[in-house]
Amino acid sequence: MNYIVIYYLLINVLCFFVMGIDKKRAKRGEWRIKETTLWWLAVAGGALGGFMGMRVYHHKTKHTSFKIGFPSIAAIQLFLLISLLKLA
Repeated sequence: MNYIVIYYLLINVLCFFVMGIDKKRAKRGEWRIKETTLWWLAVAGGALGGFMGMRVYHHKTKHTSFKIGFPSIAAIQLFLLISLLKLA
């Protein structure tokens, strides 16, 4: 069960920093990280980190799909994580 928590923490940290990297690249007019990559990281467990990255870096905040999608996925993931931890 500890592996699940470690994975969850790592994927969220990764997604948080990827949002920051993409924001920095956007400001500089450089090559960007694909939105599909951001979505896959979120679906893979990093939605909370991605949402936090949105808030901290003010990135993708005008995209309704991100504003609604990331927190919704994060809520589902947190519910599943808590449920799994209760079973252990």
